[in-house]
Amino acid sequence: MSLLSVSHLSFTYEGSYTPVFDDVSFQVDTRWKLGLTGRNGRGKTTLLRLLCGELPYQGEIHASVSFERFPYPVSDPQQLVGEVLTHMVPEAEEWEIRRECSLLHLSDEIFDRPFSTLSSGEQTKALLAALFVRENAFLLIDEPTNHLDETGRRQVAAYLNRKQGFILVSHDRDFLDGCVDHILSINRADITVQAGNFSSWWQNKQRQDEWEQQQNEKLQKEIGRLQQSVREKSRWADLSESKKIGFDPRKTEKSMGRRPYEAAKSKKSNKRAKAIRQRTEKAVEEKSQLLKNIEKTEKLRLPVLTDCAGPFFTLQNVQVLYGEKPVTPPCSFSLEKGDRLALRGPNGCGKSTLLHVLCGEPLPYTGTLFRNSRIKISYVPQRCDDLHGTLEAYARLYGVSYTQLLTLLRKLDFDRALFEAPMETYSAGQKKKVVLARSLCEEAHVYLWDEPLNYIDVLSRMQIEELILQAAPTLLFVEHDARFCREIATKTFDL
Repeated sequence: MSLLSVSHLSFTYEGSYTPVFDDVSFQVDTRWKLGLTGRNGRGKTTLLRLLCGELPYQGEIHASVSFERFPYPVSDPQQLVGEVLTHMVPEAEEWEIRRECSLLHLSDEIFDRPFSTLSSGEQTKALLAALFVRENAFLLIDEPTNHLDETGRRQVAAYLNRKQGFILVSHDRDFLDGCVDHILSINRADITVQAGNFSSWWQNKQRQDEWEQQQNEKLQKEIGRLQQSVREKSRWADLSESKKIGFDPRKTEKSMGRRPYEAAKSKKSNKRAKAIRQRTEKAVEEKSQLLKNIEKTEKLRLPVLTDCAGPFFTLQNVQVLYGEKPVTPPCSFSLEKGDRLALRGPNGCGKSTLLHVLCGEPLPYTGTLFRNSRIKISYVPQRCDDLHGTLEAYARLYGVSYTQLLTLLRKLDFDRALFEAPMETYSAGQKKKVVLARSLCEEAHVYLWDEPLNYIDVLSRMQIEELILQAAPTLLFVEHDARFCREIATKTFDL
């Protein structure tokens, strides 16, 4: 058996007072297919970097394999794909690389194209194919699904399911269920390993959390009862102690001495009080072991405007143009009040471009487009890399309540320490949460969301699902998380 052993790992970023990891330990078999899950900011990418030796740490990491990280940096994207992949794995034969690429549904013709001309999904597949050619390598795969459409996710999940020996960071529940056999979970207080896929891990976590909640309530009541009993026993013991030595009025002189009955009674009361104190301390200690890893997910709210009747959009054979060339297929659909319409289709078919047109951007198109002039739209863009400055300035820019924005971010498990930090220092998941929280602060008739869940952790996805089902907004969205779409979409349109 080949093991990866992590013992007493501690790490804190320079300039920070909050440790990312504090004395955590775990052990895994390097033949396992591990899904790594945890809230945004818990240190998933940091853990991968620590395993690769990219950061200094305290503790011990032992492994009998070498580590390879995805995404792999391509120094010259203008090189041909074949040259890039051969440079990555010079020890491999070309036919081996081509075989892996074919398993990921990549054609041979890509080898003679510059790497930069591949779509993001094709680049993801090509890099994964090359990395899996390497001998005795344990792969650390960091969020490959962010650039994959639904078909690409199914293909990569099927590919990974045939492999072994990797840690995969992903927040897509269906994707994880399709290709992992263990879950490595970064919790609030520790890191745990459990056999099974994401769904089985989540069911077990819910059962464990429910049991801990019940035990906590039971121990709370027991502690209260024991503390009351301690007070009563202590009072009786003090009263008995005061009677052990006294003055006998029948004698002409003071008689100081121990009274056998009272002494025995005092001793017994003290013994009982001590036993109850010990039971109380034990109950308190048991209680302190509970609830450490329970994730609190508070309910979100959405200020939906309802003062405008539909339809909000009606499209008849609309095709968006780039120059004279169509960049979308003909689109015909309508968005009525209360609809939750999922735009589906492969990468590059024009979903984001169509959303830009619906937002009112002056892009040329053919066909007929009706857009209700009275509606107010809240838009979440696909990319938010350019966020910079303070949260307060961002709230002012969009005219939303700064206090409300912070409240929503806290509900999405956003660390308070980040409130004063410049947004350019945020992780991709934290930036996406800022943009989503801003949209949730905005009063709107229609919410247009372009891949809102990219980089967002699983628990936050579940919070957003619950919010949408409860608030029932009119929503037009692009999202490749199949489970999210199944849960909330009332209509779909395939491009």
